[in-house]
Amino acid sequence: MTETAAGAHMRAELTSQPQTWARAADMRAEQALLPGRGARIAVVGCGTSWFMAQSYATLREQAGFGETDAFTASETPLDRGYDAIVALTRSGTTTEVLELVDQVKGRIPVVAVVGDDTSPLVNMADTVIALPFADEKSVVQTRFATTALALFRASLGEDLTAAIADAQAVLDGTDDPTLGEAEQYSFLGLGWSIGLAHEAALKMRESSQSWTESYSSMEYRHGPIAIAAPGRISWQFGAAPEGLEAQVAATGARFVQHAVDPMADLVRLHRVALDRAVARGLDPDQPRNLTRSVILDA
Repeated sequence: MTETAAGAHMRAELTSQPQTWARAADMRAEQALLPGRGARIAVVGCGTSWFMAQSYATLREQAGFGETDAFTASETPLDRGYDAIVALTRSGTTTEVLELVDQVKGRIPVVAVVGDDTSPLVNMADTVIALPFADEKSVVQTRFATTALALFRASLGEDLTAAIADAQAVLDGTDDPTLGEAEQYSFLGLGWSIGLAHEAALKMRESSQSWTESYSSMEYRHGPIAIAAPGRISWQFGAAPEGLEAQVAATGARFVQHAVDPMADLVRLHRVALDRAVARGLDPDQPRNLTRSVILDA
């Protein structure tokens, strides 16, 4: 029996993202199943899915589709008069998501966006958008999360051609090896890219057991910048507030920013995290203390 190299699943999955995004962008019928313009909705998930929910919520409101909140499934308030709930989960088995969907059954319509189309959630939700082509073998998520976000972005009328091209260019290029050598990482974002910053911090933490933090770029200056120092990286997703780069440079930390779509920059981070993990003798396909889905005992 041939042993699989550490992180082999994660590498194959992260490199397929331009293709899965393009497929999601073309799913017009499925996009039409998402709550329409004017609907007041909550987008829920756990872990990575919660962070993608944050990005979608910001984008949906900015696009004028209506009030959109993002919650981790265990903390979702159910008395706010939502017209619908969008539940995002790769596995379709996450306990908190299933419990929430069961709680609102018959009261609030649920649209499930799921990777495993054989999971229990499929039979519980009112509407299902299945993305089995983006499901993953690695415990550490990459392509399912970004493919779901690609679906959401396309549903709001965005043309993802440039984002897909940016992601492919990132994958066709090589990463600066020093990106994976920092002592500590602070990931930053503005607007919809704040969710990506949180996701980047989680990816680096899960994959390589690294010290990471994440913040709104504007909030970073309200205390967290105290951690910036030589040998550490502050990584900005998308546009940065005026003056932030100079402020980070003054601490001796390295300010990182790339002129690509923020989602494509997350692809870069995926690969940096994977390479850092492998260099440390870790396997991000099977990270310490983690499983594909959190299923709690009754």
